[in-house]
Amino acid sequence: MIALVAGATRGTGRGIAVQLGAVGATVYCTGRSTREGRSELNRSETIEETAELVTRAGGTGIAVRVDHLDPAQVKALAERIDREQGRLDVLVNDVWGGEPLYEWETPVWKHDLDNGLRLLRLAIDTHLITSHHLLPLLIRNPGGLVVEVTDGTTDYNDTHYRVSPYYDLAKVSVNRLAFSQAHDLEPHGGTAVALTPGFLRSEAMLELFGVTEETWREAKPDPAWAVSESPAYAGRAVAALATDPDKRRWSGKSVSSGELAQVYGFTDLDGSRPDVWRFITEVREPGKEADPEDYR
Repeated sequence: MIALVAGATRGTGRGIAVQLGAVGATVYCTGRSTREGRSELNRSETIEETAELVTRAGGTGIAVRVDHLDPAQVKALAERIDREQGRLDVLVNDVWGGEPLYEWETPVWKHDLDNGLRLLRLAIDTHLITSHHLLPLLIRNPGGLVVEVTDGTTDYNDTHYRVSPYYDLAKVSVNRLAFSQAHDLEPHGGTAVALTPGFLRSEAMLELFGVTEETWREAKPDPAWAVSESPAYAGRAVAALATDPDKRRWSGKSVSSGELAQVYGFTDLDGSRPDVWRFITEVREPGKEADPEDYR
């Protein structure tokens, strides 16, 4: 299996890349943060580290520095994968990088315009540019899979205001992109799915709450944190999709890692099956009380 995880430096992207490695895939891990230089997020994680984790998990990790807003760089990436592998089986569009750009509960006329537009470019343009250049390689053989990583399912996002107008539009758009790509891929035997993790214990989130993956339960920022998940959980969701001979049943759909865990039977690293979206809609939003462990 040949896979590209666009935006594999950290968080969900890294989790997906590593779990694809665990099922033996060759994974091209792209992003802008390398050991030679960081992106404007200025975090320490690098694509080289991700590639090494992929190889350690049992696959073959290949780190390639790519700015997915630059069509020429993405085109060169597609040509390299074609030259080296001759095919692409899985494309994961996980590029994001918008954390410092959105303002919570801020109307469009008050939100910084440049930051909002930059957020949309990072969240949407990167995915479109990557699909434009990589899908011709993916459709060369039937059975290709595209995973659009977002925040919130279509059902949830269509009925909830998400953070700010820019963030809201970004996440709804990525869900819709999976739907439209499913239409385009159907004649070629391909599948496109929108996937959302739940309350993600990313590197940045663990740092924010002053905990580690081993001590995460010590933080109490929100009741939903008790139903949080590691990046490996979404990674196992993608690995399950990629190895499913009947994956086309999911094409055009918007799903969460928790939903797919119930179908495929995989677990998070601790053996649980967290479903924070169900916890949010059934417990937190209606103001009910429930044991979060019942949603793991």
